[in-house]
This record gives sequence, C-alpha cells and structure tokens, in this order.
Amino acid sequence: MNYYNEIKKRLINNEVTKKVKTYSINKSDLDTYYNVGKLLSEAGNKYGEGIIKEYSKRLTKDINSKYSARYLFDIRKLYYFLKVHSLNAQLTFAHYRLLFSLKNNNEISYYIEQSLKRRLSVRQLRERIKSKEYERLPEETKNKLITNNELDVSDLIKDPIVIKKSNNYDEISEKVLQKSIMEDIPSFLKELGEGFTFIDNEYKIKIGNYYNYIDMLLFNIKYNCYAVVELKVTELRKEHVGQIEIYMNYIDKNIKTINHDKTIGLIVCRENNQYIIEYSTDKRIIAREYMLE
Repeated sequence: MNYYNEIKKRLINNEVTKKVKTYSINKSDLDTYYNVGKLLSEAGNKYGEGIIKEYSKRLTKDINSKYSARYLFDIRKLYYFLKVHSLNAQLTFAHYRLLFSLKNNNEISYYIEQSLKRRLSVRQLRERIKSKEYERLPEETKNKLITNNELDVSDLIKDPIVIKKSNNYDEISEKVLQKSIMEDIPSFLKELGEGFTFIDNEYKIKIGNYYNYIDMLLFNIKYNCYAVVELKVTELRKEHVGQIEIYMNYIDKNIKTINHDKTIGLIVCRENNQYIIEYSTDKRIIAREYMLE
C-alpha cells in the first residue's frame, strides 16, 4: 500500500466535505482522522517514526500548512484513543486533543460526559481540566460514576471549592470571602455541580426577637430544594454545624413548600474536620474546604 497517497486522498476528501457539508464537519473530521490515524500507525510500524515527519512536509506542501508533524501525531493518537473510548460527533477533534494527556479512563469518561451534557466549548473543557475538576470530586462520587449509581445533590460539589480571590484584600475574612464569591457568582455555582441558582446573600430571617443573616441562600432546580450556604475562614467547628442546622430548619418551616425536598446545608470552610460531620445527626449538612485562586 502507498500510505502517503492514501492519507493524502482521505485528507483532501475531508477538506472538500467540510466546504460543502457544514452540518457534518465534526463527523467528517473524526471519521477521516480515525482512518488516517490507523494508516499513520501502520506506516510508522513499517517505516519507523520518522515517516510521519516526512509525510508532514509533503502534506504541508501538497494540501495545507496545518498538517504539522505534531498535528499528524495527534491524529494518530486519536486512532489509539478511539479504540478505547467511543467516538461522538458532538465533540470536535480539538476536544479530543485536550483529553490525550489524561491517563485515567474514568477521568476521561467524566470529561466526555460533561462536555456532551453541558455542551462545553473547547475553552470551557480546557478550563475544567486545568482546574482539576475531576480530581476534586469526592471519592464516593467517583465510585458512583464508575458504577453508574444515581447521584444526589451533594455529589458534584467540588472539594476543595475554587474561589477567585478579590484583588483588593490581603487578609481574608468572611465578608471578604463572600465578596469574592459575589464578584463571580456563576463560577461559584459551577463549583457546586448541577442545578444551583442564586437567590440572595445576607438573607434576612427572624428567629424569636432577633434577626439573623444567612450568608447565601440558593435553590437547586434539578433536586428541587433550597440550599443554605455558610462561609467560615476557620477550621470547621461543631458550633458551625449547629448554626447552619437552625437556618436549614427555619427555611424548611417558613420558606419551603410541600412540593420541595428538604433544605440542604453547605459549610464552606478553610479546613474541614470530617469527624464533626461524621458525628452530626443531620446528613443533609455538607462541608467543603475552599481554595483561593
């Protein structure tokens, strides 16, 4: 077989297809690159790795300057990659290239699923990988993903939660932490997983003769429940659990309707103390550390 001529023919056909059938660009790219990757693999096995660099020079001259040696090596990587992971035309070659450096198949599957479910752009996927989103999922969540068990509202809350630090302050207080979150509330909500929407900060409630202020009140559309968020710049303490439990019970009694599920509580703290949560009787309370970026 003349590997070069076959590779050149397939790439030229793909360029033509992309011009006249824009609706199928992704599928055309991926199908073509899979088959070209297979040919590159066979050619490399027969003639050695140097043949890919030679093909790059000839293709760049004959077709397009984009076919650098690195690009061809990545096309070959796609062939190996798709032997393990299913091809999905909703993802582009650029999406798949971002996944090549990942070694954990469960992690790769997670990012593919998130990309499809949330229609992530290449930039958005790159940001999630860079933030080590999968690594920051609780181990219990990772096990659920592997076994396809149903996730609950707390499973996709990252640990630690990444918060973009406000540049105006050197010392972090609860007010400063809250201000940093409020400056980019969409990023904070994404750190919590699926379905969270913002209701208010410093949410005012009256308990007896005294007013109290919940740091943040959220609602989760997917799981149909309110979420009370308390911010702590210290290690998690038992009094924090007592405080948020009172706020959760207040929301359940005075705000929640019969159609809503029970309110959950999220304590965002500088340092977690898992024993306090472990011995808490209210399993709706979640604790996560924060990390300033």
